[in-house]
Amino acid sequence: MAVLEIKKYPDKVLMQKASLVEEFDGRLQKLIDDMIETMYAAPGVGLAANQVGIPKQVAVIDVSTEEQKLPLITLINPVLVHFEGETENEEGCLSFPGYYTIVQRHEKVVVRALDRNCNQIEIEGSGLLSRALQHEIDHLNGVLLIDRIGRLKRDFFKKRFQKERKRQQVNL
Repeated sequence: MAVLEIKKYPDKVLMQKASLVEEFDGRLQKLIDDMIETMYAAPGVGLAANQVGIPKQVAVIDVSTEEQKLPLITLINPVLVHFEGETENEEGCLSFPGYYTIVQRHEKVVVRALDRNCNQIEIEGSGLLSRALQHEIDHLNGVLLIDRIGRLKRDFFKKRFQKERKRQQVNL
């Protein structure tokens, strides 16, 4: 297993819709294992394959806490099949290090996908799991965290991002 490089905004692979997984082979299993190791090393609660430069419909999620251990989830070709309610909460993203913002999401969701062994699964989630499922599926569809916020917040983020980027280039 290996810790992979997490792509950062504005890398183009993050804005690309990932293609469906059609082959369940050793390369896919290695990618999943490497993504899991990368997610834990980051640390994060979810990671989509395009965040590590692979535009394939693969995501891993682990919303376990000290108090509540939950199983690691691997999603291949996930589809949101049901949702209800709305909630707002703060969200961050490994591809936007240090940036957190309030994002509106569905309160409860049902996702249908394949697991790493090509078995169909259906996951119902609320709370943090619902948020993580939606966030990672967004990544696989080329939708970024900043695409889920209002125009003014997005413009402010982009200006701040450009300013920070220029400052870093001057310091090199």
